[in-house]
Amino acid sequence: QVQLVESGGGLVQAGGSLRLSCAASGPWFSTYHMAWFRQAPGKEREFVAVISWSGDSTRYADSVQGRFTISRDNDKNTVYLQMNTPKPEDTAIYYCAAAPGIGVALIIRTESYSYWGQGTQVTVSS
Repeated sequence: QVQLVESGGGLVQAGGSLRLSCAASGPWFSTYHMAWFRQAPGKEREFVAVISWSGDSTRYADSVQGRFTISRDNDKNTVYLQMNTPKPEDTAIYYCAAAPGIGVALIIRTESYSYWGQGTQVTVSS
């Protein structure tokens, strides 16, 4: 059973920082690409960042490049999203997602991810 549980969301001031965590169950974690997506009210879910199963490769949406950092700890079965200098437009529900990774290139399409967490709300005040 694949379970993903996000935490760390909340209210943050623009220019501050926040770290999201996603705890995963099971031994499969170290072989899966892990990603963060977000969905703002009235908008479609969009890609934020992805990290390869080994942690060697990452990719970011243009809107967060240079401000957000994705990382993972395979010993703790956890993936993180460090959000630095957030902006009000970063306000959304943030979801982590998992997809099989070995032998597979990094993917950013929502439909390619089979497993999702329940989401955590991030609100950035101006």
